[in-house]
Amino acid sequence: MKIAQIAPLAESVPPKFYGGTERIVSYLTEELVRQGHDVTLFASGDSQTNAELVPITDMALRLNPGVVDTIPYHMMMLEQVRRRADEFDALHFHIDLLHLPMVQDFIGRTVTTLHGRLDLPDLPPFYRAFPEHSLVSISDHQRLPMPPVNWGGTIYHGLPADLLTPRLDTGDGYLAFLGRISPEKRPDRAIRIAARSGRTLRIAAKIDAVDRGYWESEIAPLVDRYPNVEYIGEINEQQKAHFLGQASALLFPIDWPEPFGLVMIEAMACATPVIAFRCGSVPEVIEHGVSGFIVDSEDDAVAAVASLSHFDRSGVRAAFDARFTAQRMASDYVELYRGLPGARTDAARLRRLRGEEAELQIVA
Repeated sequence: MKIAQIAPLAESVPPKFYGGTERIVSYLTEELVRQGHDVTLFASGDSQTNAELVPITDMALRLNPGVVDTIPYHMMMLEQVRRRADEFDALHFHIDLLHLPMVQDFIGRTVTTLHGRLDLPDLPPFYRAFPEHSLVSISDHQRLPMPPVNWGGTIYHGLPADLLTPRLDTGDGYLAFLGRISPEKRPDRAIRIAARSGRTLRIAAKIDAVDRGYWESEIAPLVDRYPNVEYIGEINEQQKAHFLGQASALLFPIDWPEPFGLVMIEAMACATPVIAFRCGSVPEVIEHGVSGFIVDSEDDAVAAVASLSHFDRSGVRAAFDARFTAQRMASDYVELYRGLPGARTDAARLRRLRGEEAELQIVA
């Protein structure tokens, strides 16, 4: 198939540091290319891909201090997509909702993966206004706040199987917190759990401008108070394998309806068990006692830490291989693309290039 992937412009594809959506777009794009599909990626110009890259901006918008409003750049990207839309058998959007009013002419060949939280009050009326668009959730829990819409399916994220090397021993004994410093991620819980467990906690996380006050007033004082806590800052993909693989466990003490939680499967790929609070997608991703522990309190988390020495890390990696590889993710999406009401085969594309009439292939 000839497939368009339309990525957010905040980060490059893949991102240099933090950026879950753009990282998934990269894994999906590269795996689709590996499987033999003809893929075009609409993204920032500093992206790296084996697909055809259509660069919309010179660099990721988050890294450009001259950018104040990101919407004009996404509108520029959508105009590029509109001009080339007839080239593609399927168009896959990862930019939430900006494009929905603009793709009516080729709606039968489009799918949109919703990567963010959907429990915000302004979203239900919007999606009620566009009920025909094929939408993909990244967990079943993510769907709960939504009105009736055209769900194409739930497709869990996946990572390249060889991206992160599993470490099957017990690691260096520290606990890891990886992601973003923000109230809903609850780094304060992670600090208290580590302190009560007598373990070192290493925090690798970015601090957005909107969360700077939270860091300075709530988290930095805790880091200073407890000598067992180390704040490392943002880390890149190469550093991530060592950071997660050497840890005895990843702490995922969230307090919000997490749509997926990419870091959980990154830890699983490293054979590192996850201690996660029962919120959002956690019960769908973590198999209690197999890939980690699902807990309901800090007391439960401390008890889980105490039992880590008996945990089978090989089973954590096996759980990843069974459910969360990029190969499985891409195959699920290709099945979805082929089932779109306007999906066209490569043969139809070749007929279009020859100037012949392009028939639609409807897949039941």
